[in-house]
Amino acid sequence: MMKKIEVVAAIIRQGDRIFATQRGYGEFKDWWEFPGGKMETGETPEAALVREIREELSTEIRIDSFLHTVEWDYPAFHLTLHCYLCSFRTAALHLNEHEAARWLGADELHAVHWLPADEELLPLIREELLKINQE
Repeated sequence: MMKKIEVVAAIIRQGDRIFATQRGYGEFKDWWEFPGGKMETGETPEAALVREIREELSTEIRIDSFLHTVEWDYPAFHLTLHCYLCSFRTAALHLNEHEAARWLGADELHAVHWLPADEELLPLIREELLKINQE
């Protein structure tokens, strides 16, 4: 049976842009993703997300709303990815685990090489970003 991994991701918005991070390690080094990570036993997705962002970016986020859950089969495991729209509570952040980060607008979402599961979210994110522009 395939190994299952459950993770959370923060789609961090600032105005009409979202925050993307580039992996600095592992099998998918240099690929782009939304920051987040594995849930620990007994942790709610929201608690895991706040903890992971604190660990990865040394910053605090506000979870604004649930966006979507992606189910994705990678060669070695099945991924369940719970994604939340978030915003930074504080302006300061530090990349502790990532090589790079970028703010991307709706028309720049395909400018980076996303991990496949994260890429699934782009149409939904684009919709969210365009909604902001119409307000």
